[in-house]
Amino acid sequence: ARVATQRRRLDPLPHPLTPYDDLIVNFCPTGMIPTKAKTPHVPVSPSEVIDQACEALERGAAIVHLHARDGDGAPTYRAEIYEEMILGIRSEFPEAITSVSCSGRDFPEFERRSEVLELTGAARPDMAGLTLTTLDVPTGTSQNAPDMVIALAEKMIAKGIKPALACFDYGMISAANMLIGKGHLGGGPHYFNLLLGSRYSVPATAKHLAGMVDDLPDDSVWSAAGIGLFQLPMNALAIAMGGHTRVGLEDNIFHGFDRSELATNQGLVERVADLSETFGRLLATPSHARAMLGLGPPAAVLHRAPAGFAR
Repeated sequence: ARVATQRRRLDPLPHPLTPYDDLIVNFCPTGMIPTKAKTPHVPVSPSEVIDQACEALERGAAIVHLHARDGDGAPTYRAEIYEEMILGIRSEFPEAITSVSCSGRDFPEFERRSEVLELTGAARPDMAGLTLTTLDVPTGTSQNAPDMVIALAEKMIAKGIKPALACFDYGMISAANMLIGKGHLGGGPHYFNLLLGSRYSVPATAKHLAGMVDDLPDDSVWSAAGIGLFQLPMNALAIAMGGHTRVGLEDNIFHGFDRSELATNQGLVERVADLSETFGRLLATPSHARAMLGLGPPAAVLHRAPAGFAR
């Protein structure tokens, strides 16, 4: 396994006089939108994703959130592609936390959205994205009907996969609180990704982020992300507020506000890691992040051996 190069806490628990816990960096390399035509830096093939994920983990990321693409670079739900990526990452970083997409933007059927949740053995993901309500996006609508959200959540819990709760607005947090109260999201701690700055969702301001955090249940671990040019400000606010960060080309393909330079995943991770360390927060190791998120130990890795995908 590769050895991380950044300074990290050796003690799995934070020092009692440290105001904030170590920073969990959630690396989102690909997403569904960026294409090679828009930026040559976005990883599309499994080998590209594995290489860039390992670079991010070396620099201090703890979670890798995966989206799959087919041979033409288009988004796909196919579990065997996720399997290849997860096994490739775990062969280098066995402790890495892997999260997968169950997006309904292109694939509305439950069977396709949930296929990745059938992966077993070393290929079973630790977490899976769960968007709590329907969301308008610039290209259309991401459909997340209440019965679909509940069905996905219940399958995640049944498979031992923690939902990564994606919230683009206050109403999504209200939906999460309701589902938690009804027992659909399993036990805590609950992990929330707060995503601000999308065209049809909550604005990316300190006031709005603070309001979203205030609405979260007590037993929560939260991460903030900004869409597009808002990525860095939201990452910086999260670091200062004691939250965690989500970073990568999935949410933002430019390095600066003037949009003159295309970003790279390595550069985006490096920037947020440097910012956190300058601020005084160390970066959480995957094993420390597992403890904070209430995740069990990773599945044994058999060096990219077949993991028993059950259709």
